[in-house]
Amino acid sequence: MTDLLHRYQADLGLAQAADITVRPVSEGVLSSTLPVAALAVGAVAALGSAVDRFRVASGLTAPSPRVVVGDRVAASFAGDRLLRIDGRPVAGFAALSGFFRTADGWVRTHANYPHHRARLVSLLGLADDADHTAVAAALLRHEALDVEERAAELGALVVAVRTPDEWFGSAPGRFTRSGPIVSSTVRPDGLPSLPEPPTDPMRPLAGVRVLDLTRVIAGPVATRDLALLGASVLRVDSPLLPEIEAQHLDTGAGKYSTLLDVLVDDDDERLTALMSSVDVVVGGYRPGSYIDDHLRAHRPSGAIIGTVSAWGGRGPWARRRGFDSLVQAASGIANMCGGKAGGRSDDGGTAGVPGALPVQALDHASGHLLAAGIVDALTQRLDGGIGRTVSVSLARTAAWLLDADGRVDTPADPVLPTDEHTVLHDDVRTARPALAEYDDHPFPARPWGRDEPRFPS
Repeated sequence: MTDLLHRYQADLGLAQAADITVRPVSEGVLSSTLPVAALAVGAVAALGSAVDRFRVASGLTAPSPRVVVGDRVAASFAGDRLLRIDGRPVAGFAALSGFFRTADGWVRTHANYPHHRARLVSLLGLADDADHTAVAAALLRHEALDVEERAAELGALVVAVRTPDEWFGSAPGRFTRSGPIVSSTVRPDGLPSLPEPPTDPMRPLAGVRVLDLTRVIAGPVATRDLALLGASVLRVDSPLLPEIEAQHLDTGAGKYSTLLDVLVDDDDERLTALMSSVDVVVGGYRPGSYIDDHLRAHRPSGAIIGTVSAWGGRGPWARRRGFDSLVQAASGIANMCGGKAGGRSDDGGTAGVPGALPVQALDHASGHLLAAGIVDALTQRLDGGIGRTVSVSLARTAAWLLDADGRVDTPADPVLPTDEHTVLHDDVRTARPALAEYDDHPFPARPWGRDEPRFPS
């Protein structure tokens, strides 16, 4: 289960980590045709090894030996499904998000956010209040690749369900097999002076300021990791794009949350001022978006820049919108997990229906890998103060999973981890951190958008 760790370290030219003890995931947890448990454990092992390298480089004592607890990792990956508010689970995907038949196959839609739902029904020429039945009937009149292309032009979220061979036979699919799992490149800028060294091995990133310009899951998972390690993390969102409450409760722990409308001059200037005072900026907006362009234009000297995208920062689909579920569909994962093939399908497992991984593993693994790359970049910055840019994509993570050993022809039905690896704060139950040396996050998710646009003193 450490193949991904070794690949991560080899890609970045890092020394192999000291021995890591892995307690395997319990039988049935993360069960899938594909080696989801190996992906999850490997991503968290990469993060743990990066943290230990930073601790040693900073003169702190690293835990020895490092232990990766499989069921703790699985609970973190299943955080959205273990989340309870007043003892009740939260809804998953919205009514218009899911698999739909087309004239020649299947597509996967994503309409969890209101603006994406509006674009989907507009794409199909339907009324604003169109329901699942109306969308299903409309999509049956279209071919999968045709509606996928028209959706991309409109900014709607629809992708054709492909086989792995179809995906890797296409230009965007071939691109996702190229390059490292985590990219880390040196930039020609540096810090005038290095921050004070940390003194607490459990808070090795104390004093590090992180500006979080991410949404949904992968980016927020990465910045939640940095907050866990002691960094001061401020997430900035637009008031025009509210986050899904349950998503924020799951991934917002340990961070401050504020709102800035960058289309308003005063707020744009506040964002620029914030950016000038940070050690790390993490961006999750697709290449070519206003926020991505702003980040490139106002990048602070010597900062570590982390980016996460669906399809890659370059390549044929770089500017397309995407989510974990859509990458699973386009890459062939949904095809492999269809019916009873180690996943979840919308109709309970009918043969021929595409399926999904038991958790949103591409999001979580990419988030932990991004955090690992940022921490290793901070370690490298200790020698000379040179900035780096660290990047991951969900599609590159998917390519690793599809190419990895360990497929199972007839996996058991997946089961959820137990509540042993959850924690209760007031009326909200959430998963514990994936890193086993931490019992809980620094503090629960604060109310979304309620903090001032500044770092706490």
